[in-house]
Amino acid sequence: MTQSTSRFLADYKPAFYTVHSIKLTVELDDTQTQVTNEMSVSRQGEHNEPLVLDGEQQTLLSITLNNNKLSPEQYTLSENNVTLNTNEDSFTLTIVTQIDPENNTSLEGLFKSGNAFCTQCEAEGFRRISYYFDRPDVMSVFTTKIIADKTLYPYLLSNGNKIEEGALDNNKHFVTWHDPFPKPCYLFALVAGDFDLLADTFTTCSNRKVALEIFVDKGNLHKAEHAMASLKKSMQWDEETFGLEYDLDIYMIVAVDFFNMGAMENKGLNVFNSKYVLADKNCATDSDYFNIEAVIAHEYFHNWTGNRVTCRDWFQLSLKEGLTVFRDQQFSADMHSSAVTRIQNVRVLRSQQFAEDAGPMSHPIRPEKVLEMNNFYTLTVYEKGAEVIRMLHTLLGKDNFRLGMDLYFKRFDGMAVTCDDFINAMSDASGKSLTQFKRWYSQSGTPTISVSEHFDPEQATYSLTLLQRSPVTKVQVAPDALHIPIKIELITDSNEAKNVQEFMVELTEESQVFTFSGFELKPTIALLADFSAPVKTDFEQTDEELFTIITSAKNSFCRWDAGQKLLMSYLKSLTLMPDFQIPTQLLTCFTDILASDEDPAFIAEQLILPSFDEAADMIDEVNPIAIVSAIETLTLFIAQGLEQPLLDKLHYCKTILQNNELTEAEITSNKALKNICLHYLAPLEQHTLLVEQQFDESDNMTDSLAALSCSAKYNLAIFTEQMQKFESQWQDTALVMDKYFSLSASLVSEDIYRQLNNLTEHHLFSLKNPNRARSLIGAFAMNNPKYFHHSSGQGYEFLADKIAALNTINPQVASRLITPLIQFNSFANPHKALMKEQLVRLQNLPNLSNDLKEKLDASLAI
Repeated sequence: MTQSTSRFLADYKPAFYTVHSIKLTVELDDTQTQVTNEMSVSRQGEHNEPLVLDGEQQTLLSITLNNNKLSPEQYTLSENNVTLNTNEDSFTLTIVTQIDPENNTSLEGLFKSGNAFCTQCEAEGFRRISYYFDRPDVMSVFTTKIIADKTLYPYLLSNGNKIEEGALDNNKHFVTWHDPFPKPCYLFALVAGDFDLLADTFTTCSNRKVALEIFVDKGNLHKAEHAMASLKKSMQWDEETFGLEYDLDIYMIVAVDFFNMGAMENKGLNVFNSKYVLADKNCATDSDYFNIEAVIAHEYFHNWTGNRVTCRDWFQLSLKEGLTVFRDQQFSADMHSSAVTRIQNVRVLRSQQFAEDAGPMSHPIRPEKVLEMNNFYTLTVYEKGAEVIRMLHTLLGKDNFRLGMDLYFKRFDGMAVTCDDFINAMSDASGKSLTQFKRWYSQSGTPTISVSEHFDPEQATYSLTLLQRSPVTKVQVAPDALHIPIKIELITDSNEAKNVQEFMVELTEESQVFTFSGFELKPTIALLADFSAPVKTDFEQTDEELFTIITSAKNSFCRWDAGQKLLMSYLKSLTLMPDFQIPTQLLTCFTDILASDEDPAFIAEQLILPSFDEAADMIDEVNPIAIVSAIETLTLFIAQGLEQPLLDKLHYCKTILQNNELTEAEITSNKALKNICLHYLAPLEQHTLLVEQQFDESDNMTDSLAALSCSAKYNLAIFTEQMQKFESQWQDTALVMDKYFSLSASLVSEDIYRQLNNLTEHHLFSLKNPNRARSLIGAFAMNNPKYFHHSSGQGYEFLADKIAALNTINPQVASRLITPLIQFNSFANPHKALMKEQLVRLQNLPNLSNDLKEKLDASLAI
């Protein structure tokens, strides 16, 4: 494995050379692909620095400078680059290399995905295709000629517009693509294969007709229709919301099974993990449909926020990712329930990003230091980065935010820029100072807002004192006060009705007091409406106050959040005191929620308990099994106490779903609520038949998986038989078999370790397939806390064994799977010691990858 040293944001320097144009000729072969790279290069500024080009895992065949072939004595070749000296200020450099896609299991650079050739160049994969300036601030116009066997690879795709194609000898053919927009090499893409093609068109706001093409494996054409519809919605939404029109003549998407990421926004040719393209009612869940639409939108939106304006350096990654996640969240909110969409966004943030913020890999959304760039494609950069953009939207308002976006594109179109450039455009367009706000980009950790309140009946005033604290670390010894928008609601009784007033305050000091007048009675405060800032709160509210918010707040998020705080307080009490008596008023509250006329999907969200990860984040040095037991106890309390209302609602939803005139949204919402009710009823012995019936009668994957999930979670006797039927039906459908492996890994049974070992020997399991590895190994570590955290340490050992194997196969996947293990500091001994033992074992691996080394060193340094 290549070992490298850390890089620092503070050390950034512009490139000494730039490339005006690059002409690639790629002659495809499974193990001996030849790449000819002709570059038009210019020196930048007056200097005598050598030309250093990044390159890994390729065989250098020749270098030609201005038609003069160089001898090996005229350049220096190392494991990571090639260096040569020249006195020329402008010159043509041609480099010919050979690479081995078939054996490239890292899936970075050019590799084989099944029978197709495919590339993944972000962040630093282009250096595995050819020697080049593999950095985002070197932007060039690419022309790509692809040569391959015509029978095996009838489709030859790359960035831009097709400008030439033709036949060659030996049954070969070629296609040449030209991308007129300068781009960094991380946005380069090449795909060659034999696919089914779904074609359509979109007419832009300026009346240009754009060809839309989605390429999928043979036999999957009908499964691409939702992706195409999602693409067209995205294009229209971006025009209407931000005035952004697509710029090329064609937009292509290719779905592949072997892919490290969810998708990649390469200019005009997006490469997607097939799980975010393929769907039909039989094999995809409602969540799959939602996620496909969201990811299609995300990658399309990158055309402007990432491609037309890109990052100066990789430390600025959130410039494109945080901004584009915000945009896809806004799109999803407009396409669906905004309340439910926001709640789901916050669930991810609280259950996973907050844990990342508190763990050994905590970093600002603009990191200061990096060893392996792949490790910073994180929830912090993406999800917290999106929350920072959302705060800007809140502070500036919709209209000023749009003005800021317009100015950003006007100033920087075609350029590689920084997070500061974006914030400055927002400030200049709105006239609002955002100097302090920039601290969000450089400080790590989740801030905590301590809240105290004072009511003065004589003055009829209500005062709110807010104190902000950011985590202190070795690097961040004295964090500065942040600029935090806090939206609130104040709820008061008025003639037996509830009066709700909405406010937004801006917390800019370490401590501030905000006073509100005209309150004859003390109001109940609902904090962080719409979750206006990614912070935790230190504020004890009584059960009665939380019940008031649940029933009376205007803001849907506040109503849901109050319920989560109530449930979390009970989980925390049960974790620390197993004999804690849960107040029966919770049952009354849930009964009212079930009986309400709210959107069924919103009711379903209100009934979902906080996750294991959220609970672990709330309690220091906790026994993880105590959290599992607390969740089980609270689940059973609700199931037994609300048995009849849950049963009634389940049957009501089933009846509603028999109506053939329901909209898709109504169908999805009612299924969500029905399946939450089933989840609560399943552990009650008298209702296990409901689980069996739902599985047997299901005509859709959402209901099938809901039933199987109940069987796995509660270790029902029918689970084995159900899974045998499921496997028999779906063994030839890769994405559904990913679900099969995930369900198998979530089985809450003492037999789980034997099951896991058997599954790793399954003829359809392979560590070389990232989706399959994540579906079994990741699902066990993330979704089966009872046995991942078993006191024997077997769960930790299983994960470490698979990570060790992946270290040499696909370090990027190995690094992402290690997350549950490196968060050992959250737990008490013996679990902490057992987790640390496995990390030390991994740290001592021979040929440890940079991907793992960075995380292991950070976690074991604590």
